[in-house]
Amino acid sequence: MSFKHIVSRDNPVFKQLKKFADNARERRAEGKTLLDGVHLIESYMATFGEPELVIIPEGKSTVEATGLIQALVDIPTIMLPTLLFAELTPVTNATGILALVKIPQLPVPEKPVFALMLEDIQDPGNIGSMLRTAAASGVEVVYLSISCTDAWSPKALRGGQGAQFVLPIVERADLVKTLQEFEGNSYATAMQGESLYAQDLSTPTAFVIGNEGAGLRSQTMAATTKRITIPMAQTALGSVESLNAGAATAVCLYERMRQVN
Repeated sequence: MSFKHIVSRDNPVFKQLKKFADNARERRAEGKTLLDGVHLIESYMATFGEPELVIIPEGKSTVEATGLIQALVDIPTIMLPTLLFAELTPVTNATGILALVKIPQLPVPEKPVFALMLEDIQDPGNIGSMLRTAAASGVEVVYLSISCTDAWSPKALRGGQGAQFVLPIVERADLVKTLQEFEGNSYATAMQGESLYAQDLSTPTAFVIGNEGAGLRSQTMAATTKRITIPMAQTALGSVESLNAGAATAVCLYERMRQVN
């Protein structure tokens, strides 16, 4: 295998890769992102083909990473010192392979019957896990508000574990307009509202989940069909204040899946 060995942070190739790792604006402008690890790269390749560039660290990689590196022998490859490689990966114990790929654009259903809308979610790990849950529960499209964190950051991709490759995602969406155009019932999760379990979710359904701390904006809440809450157990010591955004998303999506299936 032949590869280019880069040892300086001032190298223009490394500087561009660092932008893809750290900067959502750069990812959007170029339509590219970095995938970290064998699983993500193989999931991407299964549908969208080979990456544009492979990045490997000096020293040993895992057995799985070594096998994939050998399978991608014809793809341009660069090798980085361990410390430079670590600047591009979102995890402490990297698997030993990164890939530069084009961000896929999946077709959005014209009239979805099961949608998830996320407003101002800031944590990339949360976004990733929500997308993973959405893909697993049959959601047809996810809309992210303008202030949501990027769905294609390395940390969000790690959290999604391939969900971004099978689930249409509309970023920087106007959620109020999207809700007004949605042909079905939309449910805003809130502290006060009707029980989730009292709803008929067999018709076209959209769930709207708000920021981890602030919840949904009033304009977005007003555009939904109904406010709902997830009942929580009462104990002798009281109850927790609320579920986190990721857990609330999972409960709502799987209740809809249960009713439909």
